[in-house]
Amino acid sequence: MTPLQHWPANERRELVGVFTDIDDTLTTDGALTPDALAALQGLKAGGLSVVAITGRPIGWCAPFAKLWPVDAMVAENGAVAFVHNKIGLQTTPALNSSLLKLYQQDASTRASNFQRIQTVAQRLLREVPGATLAQDSSGRETDIAIDHSEFTRLPPEQIAQVVQIMQAEGMSATVSSIHINGWYGSHNKLSGARWIVQQLYQRELDTELARWAYVGDSANDQVMFQHFAHSVGVANILGVAAQLAHLPRYVTVAERGAGFAEVAAAVLAARAP
Repeated sequence: MTPLQHWPANERRELVGVFTDIDDTLTTDGALTPDALAALQGLKAGGLSVVAITGRPIGWCAPFAKLWPVDAMVAENGAVAFVHNKIGLQTTPALNSSLLKLYQQDASTRASNFQRIQTVAQRLLREVPGATLAQDSSGRETDIAIDHSEFTRLPPEQIAQVVQIMQAEGMSATVSSIHINGWYGSHNKLSGARWIVQQLYQRELDTELARWAYVGDSANDQVMFQHFAHSVGVANILGVAAQLAHLPRYVTVAERGAGFAEVAAAVLAARAP
């Protein structure tokens, strides 16, 4: 990983948008700090698209999707999103007249998968010592989350056991900075990014990957680090770097929300006249 200061200004200048993880990337100790909020506002004011992509549940995202200066919030590792209805999208259900909910899977697939997910959840609680469902589980529609670092602590061997059981049950599984997520379907953060760019802007992300940046901090960001040339890890990624197969190209000096603010400042500085 290269220090952020070595990110070429000409590359930063060409960006049209920024994707970002939320927990421990935008937030610090679970809160959006003033510097991170100002960073989001600055990017939007600078004419960039801003999309948050998270493993958090769509229910948890609802109030933040309404209040934060983002174009969309993609939840549950790419499965479902809230978007601001400024582009004439027609879908249901709407959270309110200005915020719409979109899904990658159809309703019958979601219903079938939900029942399978609950069965796996019960197996995990029975078989993995110390396993508990994430406290935000009531807001989840397409996945399951086991808490490993938010309100409880699971040692590495139990985390590995959770992942192994999820995969044995045919689920996709990934580990964020706080949760272990499992779901049925081929979606992930990258497919969610491709999907939301098509939905929002009617463009193909793969044709403009060099004009987007991604900011993250953990193992479930690896697919984004792998595919985005302009990938940045906030400094707390150093604590898990040895466990990652794919690292971001750049790393900030500061951790969490302050690190995101550092990224935004670098992007905006390159666009200044």
